[in-house]
Amino acid sequence: MVKTAAGKSEGLLAEINGLESVADAHIVAGNYDIIAEIDAPDVYDVLQAASSQMQQLNGVTETKTYIAMG
Repeated sequence: MVKTAAGKSEGLLAEINGLESVADAHIVAGNYDIIAEIDAPDVYDVLQAASSQMQQLNGVTETKTYIAMG
């Protein structure tokens, strides 16, 4: 889940979809602006993608990570 600065969602969606670890991303309505699915072999890689890639993008103000098991 990604929260963006005002007016940045569409541009960030393209950047997030361009990240190698991102399988898919969409703009959503609600408390967050973008939901992204990260495809990674283990939890560490998911957290690394969120912290070192997504959080560094200009316009990202907050991320929240949920991990699906199974």
